[in-house]
Amino acid sequence: MRILVTGGAGFIGSNFVRRTLEDAYPGLEGADVTVLDALTYSGNLENLASVADSPRYRFVEGDIRDAALLDTLFPEIDAVVHFAAESHVDRSVRDASIFVETNVLGTQQLLDAALRNNLQRFVHVSTDEVYGSIAEGSWAEDRPLEPNSPYSASKAGSDLLARSYHRTHGLNVSITRCSNNYGPYHFPEKVIPLFVTNLIDDKHVPLYGEGDNIRDWLHVDDHTRGIALVLVNGRAGEIYNIGGGTELTNKELTQLLLDATGKDWSFVDRVQDRLGHDLRYSVDISKIRTELGYEPQVPFTQGLADVVQWYRDNRTWWEP
Repeated sequence: MRILVTGGAGFIGSNFVRRTLEDAYPGLEGADVTVLDALTYSGNLENLASVADSPRYRFVEGDIRDAALLDTLFPEIDAVVHFAAESHVDRSVRDASIFVETNVLGTQQLLDAALRNNLQRFVHVSTDEVYGSIAEGSWAEDRPLEPNSPYSASKAGSDLLARSYHRTHGLNVSITRCSNNYGPYHFPEKVIPLFVTNLIDDKHVPLYGEGDNIRDWLHVDDHTRGIALVLVNGRAGEIYNIGGGTELTNKELTQLLLDATGKDWSFVDRVQDRLGHDLRYSVDISKIRTELGYEPQVPFTQGLADVVQWYRDNRTWWEP
């Protein structure tokens, strides 16, 4: 299989690329991978250094909104795995425009290129944030979308576009919606890498409000393995939730990170809560478990310890 990975120099996309080229995923052994990435602030070719010499790897710097560029790439591929997105909620609160341009218009350009070039397979990678907030229970894939931030609204728009291209044009599209990811190579604006890098440098960390917001944590290896399952065996037009099964309040997560770095609560600054801050996310993974045999495999305690150590060992990656 020849796969185009958009956003493949980012945190999650690069993990998928590395694991694919390591032949970690059944059904994708020997796959050729082309990475398309605009190398904005969170895209980093260092994330792909370990596979850069693979004869099955190619990198193209470019924008998913560039239709002419897409038409040069799509005749040479069989499938797209679409990670490329603006994803930082706080940035979307300050300025939503690039989120609409990249997440909605960029996805539309990819889908149109897929139609023009008779693409065999398209996996659109999304987020549980499109569902909004849930006080109890967990979201199944048929839950109505109620996004509460400009970021999640832009992702919901891209999800609906992807679904519509299957319904209208018969495009072989599947959508994945993941819970909060963590792992190595995570750009240090998100909570776990931000807190870890600050704390190991004896700097303070910001905790929104009372820290009562609850997230389900998913190791990036489990996430990309789930995406590979959907790529190989997922049904066209279907949505698959991918979760990690570890729900923590932000306050509980902060305590774990303080413990892991040998710090105490004097390093935590309470800050005004984020506008439109969702209280709780929780996805039901029954569908991907039943249909595709997915189970999260990385225990959170071990995964978090490994991540803290990775940031200790890789200052040259994150310090610049």
